[in-house]
Amino acid sequence: MRSFKVTGFGAPLEEVVEDAAEPVGNEVLVRVAACGVCHSDVHLRDGYFDLGPDGRLDLSRGLKTPFTLGHEVAGTVVAVGPDAAAAPEPVAVGDARLVYPWIGCGACATCRAGDEQLCRAPRNIGIHAGGGYSDHVMVPHPRYLLSYAGIPVAEACTYACSGLTAYGALKKIGRLGAGDPLVVVGAGGVGLAGVRLAAPVTGVAAMVAERAAARRDAALAAGAVSAFDPMEEGAVRRFVKETGGAAAVVDFVGSAATARFGFDILRKGGRLIVVGLFGGGLTIPVPHFPLREVSIAGSYVGSLQDLRDLLALARTGGAGRPAVATHGLHEAEDLLRGLADGRITGRAVLIP
Repeated sequence: MRSFKVTGFGAPLEEVVEDAAEPVGNEVLVRVAACGVCHSDVHLRDGYFDLGPDGRLDLSRGLKTPFTLGHEVAGTVVAVGPDAAAAPEPVAVGDARLVYPWIGCGACATCRAGDEQLCRAPRNIGIHAGGGYSDHVMVPHPRYLLSYAGIPVAEACTYACSGLTAYGALKKIGRLGAGDPLVVVGAGGVGLAGVRLAAPVTGVAAMVAERAAARRDAALAAGAVSAFDPMEEGAVRRFVKETGGAAAVVDFVGSAATARFGFDILRKGGRLIVVGLFGGGLTIPVPHFPLREVSIAGSYVGSLQDLRDLLALARTGGAGRPAVATHGLHEAEDLLRGLADGRITGRAVLIP
């Protein structure tokens, strides 16, 4: 098994060759065919999230090196444990499957309610368990393996995080009317997924706020009704004057500046959904909340059922076509640097 692992926080990934484990119990061994490279992998490699004035959220205490990044994994089943064949949703050697990576303990009330992604004892693939910056991944149970039949593998893998994260955030908004402006902030890999999914999930095509001209062009190509630079002087005032304010904003960047911009353009009763993990702090006068009746919510990926629903939407063409660029596994470190520097548009996908 060939992998590129985090052996020290902030250090370049290191190539490691070792024997692949044999699956036991309900485990399933998957040969990786494609793995998306997510911006959150940059933070995981560095070992912290930026909390602005509050400092850093140290990830190194809960992550033991060496570990293998990569939570957007699709591939082929190559071995199954003795109990996996008798599972309610069995898989067989040769099956092509997408891995649901947001795995919980399976026993707590949150997991039993179907929200494993919010479990307080996570076992996430690519974070707490070996991920797809490798040619093999061990999955703890066949129920986390979904068919992606009819979807190209380099696209299918992106649905496990970028697609699912966008879908989960937009579901929190619900259906909007024709006169309800929806704004997506940020047109990176996840933001572009949000642009493609906006109309089928909310009923309204998105407007996009993005600083980079190339990404604004990409957003328009993905179906945005308009794209503008949120950092231009007077952008907030101009937007509110022209639209009356946004009914909903989804911030796929998650910086102090983008979250504040999203909050400031809300109309009365509007809602800001913060998804991105760029970092920083946000200070808002408390009276804004009751006087404008606005709200802020966070959104973290999505449930296993959400991923099933998203794949069904993708098979009908309703999820659009994600913009992906494929790369060799040995390019993983360069891609992380490119994401950190803002040099990558769309989704980079590793092909072992």
